[in-house]
Amino acid sequence: MSSSSFNSVLPSKLNMQEKDVSSHGFLPRFQHFATQAIHAGQEPEQWASKAVVPPISLSTTFKQEAPGQHSGFEYSRSGNPTRNCLEKAVAVLDGAKYSLAFASGLAATVTITHLLKAGDQIISMDDVYGGTNRYFRQVAAEFGLKISFVDCSKSKLLEAAITPETKLVWIETPTNPILKMIDIEACAQIVHKHGDIILVVDNTFMSAYFQRPLALGADICMYSATKYMNVAFGFVVLGHSDVVMGLVSLNSETLHSRLRFLQNSLGAVPSPIDCYLCNRGLKTLQVRMEKHFENGMAVAQFLESHPLVEKVIYPGLPSHPQHELAKRQCTGCPGMISFYIKGSLHHAETFLKSLKLFTLAESLGGYESLAELPAIMTHSSVPKSDREVLGIRDTLIRLSVGLEDKQDLMDDLDQALKAAHPTNASHN
Repeated sequence: MSSSSFNSVLPSKLNMQEKDVSSHGFLPRFQHFATQAIHAGQEPEQWASKAVVPPISLSTTFKQEAPGQHSGFEYSRSGNPTRNCLEKAVAVLDGAKYSLAFASGLAATVTITHLLKAGDQIISMDDVYGGTNRYFRQVAAEFGLKISFVDCSKSKLLEAAITPETKLVWIETPTNPILKMIDIEACAQIVHKHGDIILVVDNTFMSAYFQRPLALGADICMYSATKYMNVAFGFVVLGHSDVVMGLVSLNSETLHSRLRFLQNSLGAVPSPIDCYLCNRGLKTLQVRMEKHFENGMAVAQFLESHPLVEKVIYPGLPSHPQHELAKRQCTGCPGMISFYIKGSLHHAETFLKSLKLFTLAESLGGYESLAELPAIMTHSSVPKSDREVLGIRDTLIRLSVGLEDKQDLMDDLDQALKAAHPTNASHN
């Protein structure tokens, strides 16, 4: 099936299977997803060798037929066959017309920000990835951009923050690390009635498998593909937590032309090898995300019942304040869980040091389970006063639940919680 054939099966809305009943009351799964992930953009006919697995094109430059006449490639920063293959596949999975790959998620963020000029305003969700917060606050603001951090989960606050200078609204859903859900469709309706404001959704936590922001009105969907979108299986050392990359998907031809120009002009492009690995990772995205959902739900339910845990935040739980929104907007939930351990910073640190299966490390979305302390690690650059308002306290722990046996993961968390509270370790 050709790429055009894959695009033809994508209706304008969510492309869901009508008779499929998803687990836990979430939206039905996107139709054809696994088939598209394996075949879209991968046609052997595009290669002279007819290779079934897309080759890695390492050439930095390409022979031209005559001065200024080439076959689609001239210099690898401007375009590369392996990168093109990845970009075609991601576009189909996002239900988009176009996709662009970048050297990192922040490289994608920087490139999108270059669509603006000095004096323009960016409204950013207040609870965002620490690197995004740092870039907006400490870098973009230094170049004359006005940055406003707003709780966009509250429509009235978003509307009140929009001014004639507002040119871009940046949201994450769920947010990092408090896991707030934001109504993308409601945000889009507010933003777009104010003119040419670009709505960007960081879809890193959900991946293309659980959420399609463009179908809900977003102008740009972006990822840190370092996370769920990249991870692959293999018998070699490569294939997990081994690629740093960013991805952007969109439908506007005008925005695509501008971003493609900036991609080439700024030059923050990924290597062909990284593109090959990310493209390979897409092939198992559905299988992995289903298991992340299963394990994440089991771990969240376990933690919610644990006497040494103060509070669990997971959109898949009925206790999450926006659980109903998550079910209306998403096809499931990833393995991202945040929770407050009872006690103090000492208890949080002891818990993290006591883990055996969970690795104390930043990042997320790999098939290995990770744990971190946002206040000291991923979000340490956020001012302390802002962290306190957001709820990023010293006892907030963020988990990235991997693909291990879920009982082993729960046993590990249980023993670490008991190690953190040895005098209160009465949970069985």
